[in-house]
Amino acid sequence: MPRTRTSRRRAVATLLGVTALGALCLSGCAGIPPLPPQVASADSASPTRGGGSDLEDRDDGEAADEGAGPDAAGADADLVADRTSDPAVLAQLDYALAYWSDYNVEEWGVLEGNDCVNFASQALVARGWEQTDEWHHGGDPYSSTASWRSSTAMHVWLSAHPELATPLDDGDRDQVRLGDIVQFDWDRSGDRDHTGIVTRIERGDGEVRISFAGHTKDSAYRDVDVAITEEHPGAEVYYWRLAG
Repeated sequence: MPRTRTSRRRAVATLLGVTALGALCLSGCAGIPPLPPQVASADSASPTRGGGSDLEDRDDGEAADEGAGPDAAGADADLVADRTSDPAVLAQLDYALAYWSDYNVEEWGVLEGNDCVNFASQALVARGWEQTDEWHHGGDPYSSTASWRSSTAMHVWLSAHPELATPLDDGDRDQVRLGDIVQFDWDRSGDRDHTGIVTRIERGDGEVRISFAGHTKDSAYRDVDVAITEEHPGAEVYYWRLAG
């Protein structure tokens, strides 16, 4: 049974009573209710968007981000959602949508207030990626490699491994696929401040809308455009198109 948020925090405080290491993505935490999976076969019923939000205060001293909530853009009948039958991607997305809110603390631990890359890494393992000396969980996230737990370090690691992923910028969003990694530079400083997993892509009339799941602004379908225009105006967004 998933732990409540309160019991999870108590468990984390007991098990991981250490200081977070490395440069990690920072933001607040707000919930977006999950939608029906966007990855079913092409003849499945078209999903609808959910409503409501759950803004939560963090106890790590970081202020919670405002906004996100339900997708501000709403459903658009002229856009068609991408679907996939790839079992690896399905497993990755199933994991992301199962644990975006009820963290899998027992298996992976949590970086309280900074868990976005730890979560994205878990989802990559669910996709079938093998851990390596350069990228692995160390028994708890604080002793894991920087590439497992830091947005900037993950960017550096993937940049060195073109066999794993191809870098894309926002001008290439038509090439983004379900399950790809999305990263943000909120302040345009050149590093990466937040990481998520692409869970929804809608296309039509030359437009591509992308939504993603993530921790440390807990979300299942957070809209990229809302994130970079309303929540963090002027922010930059990048993608990793994953191999396979």
